[in-house]
Amino acid sequence: MHYTIEKFYCRASSGRLSGGYMSSFLTLLCLFSMVIPASFANVIAYPVSKKLSIRISNYINDVLAPRLFAILYTYRKFRFWGYDAKYDELPENFIVISNHQSLLDIPVFMKFLPQHSVRFIAKDTLGRHIPLVSEMLRAQEHCLIPRKAKPMEAMRYISDFGKRVVERKQVPILFPEGSRTRDGQVGKFFSAGFRQLTESTGLPVVVCALDGGWQLRDIRKMMTNLKCGCYRVKILKIFDPPKNKEDCNAILEESRILMQQQIEYWRQLPANKK
Repeated sequence: MHYTIEKFYCRASSGRLSGGYMSSFLTLLCLFSMVIPASFANVIAYPVSKKLSIRISNYINDVLAPRLFAILYTYRKFRFWGYDAKYDELPENFIVISNHQSLLDIPVFMKFLPQHSVRFIAKDTLGRHIPLVSEMLRAQEHCLIPRKAKPMEAMRYISDFGKRVVERKQVPILFPEGSRTRDGQVGKFFSAGFRQLTESTGLPVVVCALDGGWQLRDIRKMMTNLKCGCYRVKILKIFDPPKNKEDCNAILEESRILMQQQIEYWRQLPANKK
């Protein structure tokens, strides 16, 4: 569900009472109990039957990702805000670029773009030993680039991925920062992967901003920041397909500014609007 209420901002919890910690612990326990069966099933299914693993992965994508935020809201009033401005303007096929704050950015975009089959570009470390996520990323053939890959090898991974998502009418999502930021501010953008993706797809570029994930980077932060927290995502601008390197650099430069401005706007709302 998408919302147009721009000035609502959920009040962050100011108290750190033991009851709050216990509620957050029970909420996380509920989440783990939800994801463990599907995660365990996919671990078993992936090496045996890719077809079955894909079915389980699609269930994670379509059912468990939205349910995650439903549980967070039910028990801790943690809200998901997916703003629908420009949502109706989305082309049939497109690339998404966004800032990157946490591993939860993955289910955020699954929930935000439910009518689209999203595929992520990420480091191959996400494809190993992360419950619920790793087998899903591999079974659905997301782009998992080896951390030690040489630049030309990494570009081949992205090029092959770009051709694949166009053929399958999927939506590739790229985080130009390359890694998650600790304070939620927009970091430096790297252009090589973006240029390769645009060259191999020829698709329009949809720029999004998100905020809230940096406060949930690990279990400790989740324990203290879940109460009345928020995760936000919004489409900022839609660019025509870039034609050359200069177009790509211009898109990235403007996009980074737009993302940072949006995050600053969200964070500077009056206290009574948070």
